Amino acid sequence: MDHFLGSLSFAKALDRTLVLPPWVEYHWPKPRSVQVPFKTYFKVEPLLEYHRVMTMEKFMSELAPTLWPPGNRTVFCYQERGEGKGCNAKDGNPFGPFWDTFDVDFDHSEFFYPLYHDTTSNRDIKEWMERYPGDKWPVIAFTGAPAPFPVQPRSAVLQKYLHWSNAVESQANKFITDNFGDQPFIGIHLRLGSDFQSACGHLEASPMMFAAAQCLGYRGEKGKATMEMCYPPDDVIVKQVKAAVKKHKAVGVFIATDSRDLIDKFSKSMKKVKFVKLSKSNPHVDLAILGQATHYIGNCISTFSAIATRERNTKGKTTEFWAFKEKNQHEEL
Repeated sequence: MDHFLGSLSFAKALDRTLVLPPWVEYHWPKPRSVQVPFKTYFKVEPLLEYHRVMTMEKFMSELAPTLWPPGNRTVFCYQERGEGKGCNAKDGNPFGPFWDTFDVDFDHSEFFYPLYHDTTSNRDIKEWMERYPGDKWPVIAFTGAPAPFPVQPRSAVLQKYLHWSNAVESQANKFITDNFGDQPFIGIHLRLGSDFQSACGHLEASPMMFAAAQCLGYRGEKGKATMEMCYPPDDVIVKQVKAAVKKHKAVGVFIATDSRDLIDKFSKSMKKVKFVKLSKSNPHVDLAILGQATHYIGNCISTFSAIATRERNTKGKTTEFWAFKEKNQHEEL
């Protein structure tokens, strides 16, 4: 998602139409990635309010045969990639399966070093346009998204143009109505898998890793990352949820989780509150529900949490993070 928002910003800066790629998914135990059409999860029309876009499927069927014909397809990369010379754009997974989905093979490689996809630099954007004018280079196809990670502030606000598809939205709305009616509810994201616990062990060396900027600020001006924020203890989670339920007079709590849901512990501490999660895991519906919650508690470091945070920011909805308070709040205590 971070890369998509950055790519949208980049296309706007270069005044080029953005071809909306499919979403890459892995359906284990199948090892090869699966490409899911963009509009399966998001609407195309709202993006047009910001800039010109079209789906990959439409581009390949309507424009590619003449604008980007087989035998004359160039792929762009910063420098040589993989074994041998060239970008080797189809080496590895998901790269090979991605392009194979559209029967694309590349005939040439183009290295854009030392240019970078920094939309905050007018000089860089000017150099891109002068070096690769549209009349000579009608299509710029990259080996990876032309966007920095994590998403930068000017791109993060573009989340407002990403609207869930009717299918995702209707599932989220039905779940909310069935479980909470029109009463206030809290949405929480629990990132408690062993993989994330291991990742949190690198905080000391990389305190701004992943999506930490969403609560710490891009220069760490709002606080410092801690293990408790990254992988909060169960008692910290329960205490924070209990406080949020009381403050917002919530009748229930929706739980999006990659591992443990803590429902047993929550229920013992808050007997009159309803705790629910999706019966069948669906991360997109999870996010759509979190975006509509009365109040949301997310994981500061998690990029998944950040998607819901950005959506809520565009709607003026409140968000907090596990075991985090801004510096000035600490100073006031």
